[in-house]
Amino acid sequence: MSEQRHDPQLRGFASDNYSGIHPEVLEAIGRANGGHQTAYGNDVYTGHLQEVFRQHFGPQARAFPVFNGTGANVVALQALTTRWGAVVCPQSAHIHVDECGAPERVGGLKLLTIPTPDGKLTPELMEVEARGFDDEHRAQPQVVSVTQSTELGTVYTVDELRAICDAAHEKGMKVHLDGARISNAAAALGVDFAAFTTEVGVDAVSFGGTKNGLMLGEVVVVLDPTVPDSDLLYLRKASMQLASKMRFVSAQFEALLGGDLWLRNASHANAMAQRLAAAVGDLPGLQIVRPVQANAVFAVLPADVTERLQKQFRFYVWDEATGEVRWMTTFDTTEADIDAFAEAVRAELA
Repeated sequence: MSEQRHDPQLRGFASDNYSGIHPEVLEAIGRANGGHQTAYGNDVYTGHLQEVFRQHFGPQARAFPVFNGTGANVVALQALTTRWGAVVCPQSAHIHVDECGAPERVGGLKLLTIPTPDGKLTPELMEVEARGFDDEHRAQPQVVSVTQSTELGTVYTVDELRAICDAAHEKGMKVHLDGARISNAAAALGVDFAAFTTEVGVDAVSFGGTKNGLMLGEVVVVLDPTVPDSDLLYLRKASMQLASKMRFVSAQFEALLGGDLWLRNASHANAMAQRLAAAVGDLPGLQIVRPVQANAVFAVLPADVTERLQKQFRFYVWDEATGEVRWMTTFDTTEADIDAFAEAVRAELA
């Protein structure tokens, strides 16, 4: 018999991936267990998942469950590009800095990165790399990839994403949205998913679940009707993202998206980030350096204070040179967690 080898009351601020599984998701996995179901996505749960995603993204949406966020990004980007294709993205994009080169090594893509002050692209910034079309010596810019919410905790408005899609489509390019924290963005904007994806022209979405209460799993949501299902099926398998017991991935997303669990989880995480920012924002010796728009707080504080705090709470240093740190909140962060951490920060700065 296995043993519990950790303190279930211990929570930190390192990553929303550190959290456990929401009880409603665990229950959904249990309901999907027992008996046999056809493997590799031909089960009733994955079949029903298509309708679940259509309810959120519109009738043209097609959902392809995968194991993780990197896998979702690699599969989605391959589906939107040719072998000589390139992807324009912010320099801070997860596909560039946190996926061990997988889009390039596994997907065979060229990433064309652009420095941004806040993690967000604009049509004007896109022009830096969205060029050289029909030049056989240059990898062809075929996709613009944005992250919502961004790696720097900022959130694109609906109009900002519409402008990017319009600019990309005018150049014959597609738009991919990395939605590892898409629920946090929707909660922050107070809109549904379609408002800043389907309705503005996004062509494919990497829909995140792991950071919002799931055990594992993401979904490639294809919105461009010109991309054949067969491309996704083969790419998913070739990219080692085809789950044999896919029903257990799909059942989690049904629990997340079949009701309002996605919104409850994300709204709570966002609220906890706001509570943390309010609790420490005015402390002498600490500066919050980025807008708190989703579930991330970025702050600069003295290195010795960071070192002492990390002995009590888990969190990451974002930039060693500036002393910037990142604090993430999640669906199971409590007000008591925030208050205890804020008090520790206050004590260490005193």
